[in-house]
Amino acid sequence: MMWFFLISGALIAIPLMIELTRAPMSSAERGTATGQFAQLSQGVTHYEWFGPKRGPIVVCIHGLTTPSVVWGSLSKGLALMGCRVLTYDLYGRGYSDRPRGKQNEAFFIQQLNNLLHHEDITGTFSIIGYSMGGAIASIFAATHPSRIGQLILLAPAEIKINSGKLAKLVAKTPILGDWLMLAFYPRQLRKGISAERKLATHIPRIADQQERELRNRGFMPAVLSSLRGILSKLLHKEHRAMHHAGLPVLAIWGRNDAVIPIGAADALAEWSPSTVQMIVDDAGHGLPYTHANQTLEIIRKAMAAQT
Repeated sequence: MMWFFLISGALIAIPLMIELTRAPMSSAERGTATGQFAQLSQGVTHYEWFGPKRGPIVVCIHGLTTPSVVWGSLSKGLALMGCRVLTYDLYGRGYSDRPRGKQNEAFFIQQLNNLLHHEDITGTFSIIGYSMGGAIASIFAATHPSRIGQLILLAPAEIKINSGKLAKLVAKTPILGDWLMLAFYPRQLRKGISAERKLATHIPRIADQQERELRNRGFMPAVLSSLRGILSKLLHKEHRAMHHAGLPVLAIWGRNDAVIPIGAADALAEWSPSTVQMIVDDAGHGLPYTHANQTLEIIRKAMAAQT
């Protein structure tokens, strides 16, 4: 019986010890990054500007597991269109800090507000949100409609999400869910990344950069906190509010998206009939890096229509 408890204890401890032995985000690792760093109220945020200084500002917000590198192609394309593009790493991802706490809407909106204040962005700007970044962008736009020129959503996660059995279990189960996240999520994420390695992308070594996130301590707890926080609610009230406010909203979907099903477009149409929706036929969930050209062309036309 004693051996059973010893073995069980070891099995429980192993995932926790692996997480503790992961390297924390360091100044040495940040030294390899492009862009800049800001000390904000919740911690250090990594951010980067692209394009002409006097161009119309576009703020880009990435998703749950892929940091701001996901914007590598779209940011350059938008810059060539004359836009002044701001990308940044959400807390828990990329080169930003890993502060503790529930990553709910207030958590992410505070980071965004802090960064806007730090960069002295006080006027109107457009905002692009990808996957979970769509939820953050939608919440900000719904609460600050006068500040947003246009909201653009790429496979937004606030309407419907196929998170999988493991993600649903860990999100709803305290303690056990935490252990399951550390024990099994890295393998599940690597499996998903490996499946995308065969896809043509506009960002060199994007799969390696996605997988690199698993090396840093605090990444998986951040993902879990987001699943339990900002991704735990649907944003029908926010989209209805934007519809009634007359805010220009564009949603772009991948027809073959296995993460955010195309059926979410029907739900969004009910919530906000004024939202313009476009579908990229041969795309999955990786719109910004697998179908950047098609996505950029749709965005270009939508922005031209607003001028």
